[in-house]
Amino acid sequence: MNGPLLQDALRQTLSDARKASSADQMVADADQSASDADQASSNADHTASDRDQTGAYRDQEAADLDQATADKDRASHRDLSADDEKAYERSRKSREGTSFERLGNRIRRQATARDRDEAASDRDRMAEIRDEGGRGRDALAADLELPASEPEAQLLRELGELRAQAAADRARAAEDRDRAAADRASAAGERAQLEGELQAAHLDELTGAYRREMGRLTLTHEIARVRRSGRPLVVAFVDVDGLKTVNDRDGHAAGDRVLQSVVRAMRARLRSYDPIIRYGGDEFVCGLGGTDLAVAERRFDMIGLAVEAEAGVGISVGLAELEPGDTADGLTERADAAMLGAKAARRARP
Repeated sequence: MNGPLLQDALRQTLSDARKASSADQMVADADQSASDADQASSNADHTASDRDQTGAYRDQEAADLDQATADKDRASHRDLSADDEKAYERSRKSREGTSFERLGNRIRRQATARDRDEAASDRDRMAEIRDEGGRGRDALAADLELPASEPEAQLLRELGELRAQAAADRARAAEDRDRAAADRASAAGERAQLEGELQAAHLDELTGAYRREMGRLTLTHEIARVRRSGRPLVVAFVDVDGLKTVNDRDGHAAGDRVLQSVVRAMRARLRSYDPIIRYGGDEFVCGLGGTDLAVAERRFDMIGLAVEAEAGVGISVGLAELEPGDTADGLTERADAAMLGAKAARRARP
């Protein structure tokens, strides 16, 4: 290639490189601005989430105390008027709705945070692809032979400087993305830790089953879910037989191990999303969505055999299937009555 033609080729290469570098830089700047905005949003959301959750904890504790007081007051007055009963139910449903709203807000915040992290990761992957293209263009330009004339040498020097600047800009942007990714990972870890703490606050410390109030909310949510889908739901009321005997004979630590064995047996034979609730000292309530009475009975027959083999005690189980108009409390009461009936029938056998 003669001198003028080579100079024209170099000028075109330089022009193309400048355009590509400018476009790359514009995209990189926009990408980094989006990343910075995303991180700022993430930090703000996390701070707001912490504040919101702190307030929610206080609100929930107050609501639980109010409900416990209302329950005790109601239990101590058997002659409540119809207006008093209605006021009690309105108050209870209002507190229940607020608890669900707090739970829903927490779930929505977590989903938004995950979506934001996924979008940022997608941007990082696109930036890496863009950087790889830039490095390829630099390698291609570096393959040009050094021309002999000064004009050509000057064009080539400018091209080299442009390549060096583009490479430095890409390296700086990559470092910024790495820092943003590390910040996102740290925020995700903090969210996971907070979620673990929130979850633990709603779980029975000994068995890992839901505490009674949280379990009641979960069961109410499950009832609403199966009603939307038109599927059945069965609630099981489980009572551990002979726990007092174990406590008196072997000590309360042995009784605690029995309760843990019961929950382990239920978890192993129920689905991961079936709620297990510690309803009382030795009583548990389970919700089995999409399951009929026959299937639930077979499952608890297997659970009973597993508990007896591992812990040396039996369980009494009452089952109740969801009917129109049922509430979580009403369904649980029917399952409790069925359990008492099963226990009485077993005692009556010769």
